[in-house]
Amino acid sequence: MEVKKRCTAVVLAAGQGTRMGTSVQKQYLELEGKPLICYALETFETSSVIDDVVLVVGAGQETYVRNQIIEPYEFVKVTAIVEGGRERYDSVYEGLKAAVRDENGQVRDGYVFIHDGARPFVDEEILHRQYEAVGTYRACVAGMPSKDTVKLIDDDSYAVKTPERKYVWTVQTPQVFENSLIMDAYSKMMGEDCEGITDDAMAVERYMDVPVKLVEGSYRNIKITTPEDLAVARAFVNGKI
Repeated sequence: MEVKKRCTAVVLAAGQGTRMGTSVQKQYLELEGKPLICYALETFETSSVIDDVVLVVGAGQETYVRNQIIEPYEFVKVTAIVEGGRERYDSVYEGLKAAVRDENGQVRDGYVFIHDGARPFVDEEILHRQYEAVGTYRACVAGMPSKDTVKLIDDDSYAVKTPERKYVWTVQTPQVFENSLIMDAYSKMMGEDCEGITDDAMAVERYMDVPVKLVEGSYRNIKITTPEDLAVARAFVNGKI
């Protein structure tokens, strides 16, 4: 029987959430009685796939998060809370360093699941599909086929191309990688101009020349970015959708 490899979730909660239009960062907004970030953390806490969690937070938020979220909600799998950086890729890199290295600083065998804390509805089925996929493909991301026709535009907003919809997916998180693969990709990337790198898969594609497998996520696995998204999330929680 094959032994399960260690799986660590890096949960990103360092974003400013400016499009939400609130003074409270979106990951800490209350969603039906508890902070938004708790929903994803609860999934990882009870998951048979995830062994431990590294939570990446904004500057100066470590004590608040520990006292107001980790301890009250008893998230025992959260083994580290680290301060993020200015950009998303900076925060991922800080999380990776805490997640995949052993006490001697060596990258250990296993997989890392990089997840946006503003996606509250990741579920166990997604995690299982990804665990199965990453063992074969080394890199995989959650996503779903686009429901809409997509247009590529030029600088003047004229449509220049319409990709066939069957080839267009919207990408979600978690994004899952072999520890050594993603650390090598980020180590190479952080020494260069990172402009245009908007997700972790791009780092692997660009710097490691490894194809990334798309794995079925869920249309419910939405990212909370605007007040409208928060309204949809409330409907999900209350069983109205």
